[in-house]
Amino acid sequence: MTVYHLPALLGESIAGLNLRPDGIYVDVTFGGGGHAKAILDKLTTGKLIAFDQDIDSAVNIHRDDRLTFLNQNFRYLKNNLRYLGYTSIDGLIADLGVSFHQFDEQERGFSFRSDAVLDMRMNRQAPLKAADILRTYSEEELASVFYRYGELTNSRKLAAAIVRARSTDPVMTVSDLTTALKGLVPAREMNKFYARLFQSLRIEVNSEMDALTEMLEQALQMLKPGGRLVVITYHSLEDRLVKNFMHTGNFDGKTEKDFYGNLIVPFRVLNRKVIVPTDEETEANSRARSARLRIAEKI
Repeated sequence: MTVYHLPALLGESIAGLNLRPDGIYVDVTFGGGGHAKAILDKLTTGKLIAFDQDIDSAVNIHRDDRLTFLNQNFRYLKNNLRYLGYTSIDGLIADLGVSFHQFDEQERGFSFRSDAVLDMRMNRQAPLKAADILRTYSEEELASVFYRYGELTNSRKLAAAIVRARSTDPVMTVSDLTTALKGLVPAREMNKFYARLFQSLRIEVNSEMDALTEMLEQALQMLKPGGRLVVITYHSLEDRLVKNFMHTGNFDGKTEKDFYGNLIVPFRVLNRKVIVPTDEETEANSRARSARLRIAEKI
């Protein structure tokens, strides 16, 4: 039986929520339901609201009156909670990134290890696929995506190669893309290169950075004083946003002081040093290797 997803840093993240049996909690990345189940195990009269824009995750819904599942992007956090009648919450957890299921379903096009149409949509109803980006974006736009979201230093050469290739044949599949980029991929870092390239396309397809900033801002508005924000990231771009937001209340990391010189911050950061998986966890779950956990409490 294929595992839908193994949650990373499960024990550490659940401990970070400091769960109250009667509290109101939100899991904005339901996925395989691992974190959600661990939360429900500690609730009595409390409630859990779970978000996931990928309808495939609905197969993992726990039959529990304390759980409400929403097939929604977490960037609509506040409106959905208000619609359900919640004006504040005690904690929120986000396990960012891609699930095992999304990687393993070949037709989803998330992985460079198997040939498929370049889709990468987390919400299958969304209009934009990765193949559409490669087909319609200008050379300058492609280079920007590769540089901003993949941190690829040869982004301009990559974009130019794709534009050249698509002038004769569409770049629609994984093999189309690898063929177009032949000669531009460092042989010794092939896996790392393609991981970053696919990351950049996936982020653009799903507007991941915009969605993350919107969710974090709304989480701050919805959390009660003393409420916990727990976020697991998997790459430096999202980790930087989360770190800056927790430490300063903004995404640029700029500190502000009051009249008396005291820092104006919305959170008390509970782990100054980022929490990473143990060797034992990464051995059992290789995809947890890049996981980074940050925990903060609203002041």
